[in-house]
Parts: sequence; C-alpha cells; structure tokens
Amino acid sequence: MQIKNRNAFTMIELIYVIVIIGVLSAIALPKFTETAVVANDARARSEITTVMSAVATERQRRILKGDFTHPITSLGTGGYAFSTFNADADSNTNDVVAFYIDNCGTGDTGCWSRSGTSYIYTFVDSGSASFKLANNKLVCDNDATDCNRLLK
Repeated sequence: MQIKNRNAFTMIELIYVIVIIGVLSAIALPKFTETAVVANDARARSEITTVMSAVATERQRRILKGDFTHPITSLGTGGYAFSTFNADADSNTNDVVAFYIDNCGTGDTGCWSRSGTSYIYTFVDSGSASFKLANNKLVCDNDATDCNRLLK
C-alpha cells in the first residue's frame, strides 16, 4: 500500500483558521476604535494647550507694549476656528497657531468650531467641550468634565 503526500489543507484545518482569525479580529477591532478616539483627544488636547499658551503670550505682548485698550476678542477669522488674533493698537494681527485650524462642517466630529467668542470641540465618541474667550483668557464654558478631558 502506497501513502500519498498531502498537498492541501483539510476542511477542518481551514475552519479552525477562520475561527481563530474571527476571534482575533473581534478582540482587536474595538481596540483600534478606542485608539482612534484617544488619538483625536490627544490632538485636541495639544491644540487647546497651544491656543491657551498663545493667548497668554499675546496678552503679555500687548501689556509690554502698553496696549491696555485693545483686549483679545477673537482667535479666528473666516472659516477657521483658530487663525489670527484681533488687531492690537498698532493694527497688528498675529497668528494664534502656525497652521490655522478649520471650523467643523455640519455633523463633523473630532474637530473645532467657533461661534462668536466660544470655541467648541466636538468629541468623536460623544459630547463636546466649550471654551470661552473672556478677560483675555480662554476658559472652560461648560461641564468641567468635558473640559477636563482636554485639559488633563
């Protein structure tokens, strides 16, 4: 009796492999989704920290120039949430950030939008953090829990 060499997988072996791949993907997929949320929060945290630092720097620059009559009232123009400060006494409009941050489109998440002197970040998963420009500072304007998600 001759023994033939096997050149293919059996059906049982293929089913085992498919089941193992299915289990691994069921475990890994939620982790990838969570990673995207964490990455978006980290980006927003970096952006708000940069903007708050820029506001403090601009406030100090204006004080050092003796400009007490032109408070910071705007951080964005046109379709940008963060772009340039309103003009100072010398009509200078310095950049808030090096790369302007666009306003959210309708229904977008994971982005900033500007409404008057309020700047709102809409989280990817749910909720939003609102900051208000008041007294030359950018401060939390809504639920502290949402703001703390970006300021921790």
